[in-house]
Amino acid sequence: MAKLSLILCFIFITFSVLNLCNAKKKVGIYELKNGDLSINVTNYGATILSVLVPDKQGNVADVVLGFENFGDYLHDDVYFGAIAGRVANRVGGAKFTLDGKTYKLFANDGKNTLHGGHRGFSDVIWTVSEYVKDGSLPHIVLNYNSFDGEEGFPGDLNVSVTYALTDKDKLSVTMKAKALNKPTPVNLAQHTYWNLNGHNSGDILSHEIQIFASNITPVDANLIPTGKLTPVKGTPYDFLEPQTVGSRINELKSGYDINYALDEPSDKIKKVVVVHDSKSGRTMELWANKPGVQFYSGNMLKAEKGKDGAVYGPHDGLALETQGFPDSVNHPNFPSQIVTPEKPYEHFMLYRFSTS
Repeated sequence: MAKLSLILCFIFITFSVLNLCNAKKKVGIYELKNGDLSINVTNYGATILSVLVPDKQGNVADVVLGFENFGDYLHDDVYFGAIAGRVANRVGGAKFTLDGKTYKLFANDGKNTLHGGHRGFSDVIWTVSEYVKDGSLPHIVLNYNSFDGEEGFPGDLNVSVTYALTDKDKLSVTMKAKALNKPTPVNLAQHTYWNLNGHNSGDILSHEIQIFASNITPVDANLIPTGKLTPVKGTPYDFLEPQTVGSRINELKSGYDINYALDEPSDKIKKVVVVHDSKSGRTMELWANKPGVQFYSGNMLKAEKGKDGAVYGPHDGLALETQGFPDSVNHPNFPSQIVTPEKPYEHFMLYRFSTS
C-alpha cells in the first residue's frame, strides 16, 4: 500500500502541474486508522482506495479492489470504490418527468443513463472540509456542489459524504444532499468491490452471503426495472438463508446484478447483508437505511490491472450498493427519490467486520 500511495501522490502532483484538474481543487489520499482497521480515501470521486482488516490469524489484508495507477481511475468504467450519483444505477431512456417537465439526461449506457451520466459524482473532485486521521473518531468529510443542469438533472444540489471509523471494527458512510432551489432526484451509492479473502486472492464464488430481502425488482434485457416486485423464493436470487455466491450463479446469464427490495421499512436502519469468507474467517455485516441493495457479482470485470500487480477478472469482487430502487423516477409505485429544499436526502451505511 505504501507503494500505491507513492505512485498516486506522484500522479496527483503531475496532474496539478499539467492543470488537468480544476486548479482550485487538489486531489489527495487520506488515511483513517482505528486499531487494525484502516482505510485510504481519495477526494477524486469520494473513492475508497483500500480497506485493511485482520483475518482470523490476525493477518491484515486489503479487502477491496482498486487500481494500481491513479490514471486508471480517470477512465474507470467499473466504478471501483466511488460514490455514484446524482442518481446511481440506471435511468431508463435517459429521461424522466417531474412536475410536468421532461428532463433529458446524458445517455452513457446505450439509451440509458448509468451512475449519473458521462461525468457523474464518481468523476469529479470533492472538497475536503474535515479530516481527522486517528484518535477517538477518525473521519473525513467530502463535499461537492452539483450545478443546475449537470448531466441534465435539475437544480443546484449540495452533497456531502462522511467516512468514519466509529470503532476498531466499524466503518460508517453517511451521504447527505440538499436541494437548493428545485426538486430533483437523488440516489447515491457507494460502489466498493469486496473480496474478504484479499483483493488479489481470486474469485468470491465461495463467499457465503445472506440478503435480508424476500423480493427483487426484475429487469428487462437492458437492466431497466419492469416496475414489478418478484419473490426470490425458489430462484437463484434467494439468499434469505446463507448461500455461497457460486452455488447457483450458473443458472444466470452472467451473474448477479439486481436490486433487492429489503424487508424492513425504508427509513429504518436495518441489517441488509452478511458476507462471510471461510478461508480468511472474515465476516462483514452491512446495515443501512435505504429500501434496496444492488448485489453485483463483478460480472463485467475483464483483465482490470489492479493493486500489487493483481489482474481482476469476472467475479473477483462483489459490490453491495444500498440505494433507492433503480429507475424509480419512471415508476411511481417505487419509493420516491425526489429531494426538495424542504426534504433533504440522508443515506447511512455501517460496515461491521469480525472473524470466526
